[in-house]
Amino acid sequence: MSWGIRNRLDRILPGLPDGKGSVMFAIDHGYFMGPTTGLENPQETVLPLLPYADSLMLTRGILQYCIPKRTNMPIVLRVSSGNSILNDDLSNEEWCVSIDDAIRLNASAAAFSIYVGAEHEHQSIVDFSKLVNKAHRYGIPVLAVTAVGKEMNRDLRYLSLASRMA
Repeated sequence: MSWGIRNRLDRILPGLPDGKGSVMFAIDHGYFMGPTTGLENPQETVLPLLPYADSLMLTRGILQYCIPKRTNMPIVLRVSSGNSILNDDLSNEEWCVSIDDAIRLNASAAAFSIYVGAEHEHQSIVDFSKLVNKAHRYGIPVLAVTAVGKEMNRDLRYLSLASRMA
C-alpha cells in the first residue's frame, strides 16, 4: 500500500490502528433517497456534529454547498450514482464522479457501491475495479459500500462475500 493511501486511510479512520474505532458520518443518502428526515437542511444538521466525527462520507453537492471550506475534516466522496428510490433496482449505479474531480475537491477517499447478487453485480464490480486502478495512481483510497441483492438474505454468508469481494 502506498504512503499516500495509508496516510489518507489513517486520517479517515484514525482509531483503527489502535483498535479504538472511528466515526464516519455518512450523509450521502440524498443522491438516491432525496431529502431524508433530519437531513432536509444538511448544513443545519451536520455542522453541530462535526466535532464528534472523524470523517464525512458525502456527495459532491453536499460538500460544495454545506461544508465549510476551511474544514480539516477528511472527506470520503461518493462517486457512484445513477438511481433513485423510485426505481425498483437500486443496483443500477455507475461511476459518475471522476478521480480528477475528487482531487480538485480535496477528497481523502472515494466511496463506491457494489451490489453482490443483484442484477447489475457485474457492472458495479467492473466499475469499482476501474475506479480503484485510477484512484491508486494518485494515492487515493477507495471504500466499497457493499450491499447484497434484494432477493438475497442479509446473512453472514452473503455479507461476508460482498465484503471480501470489495
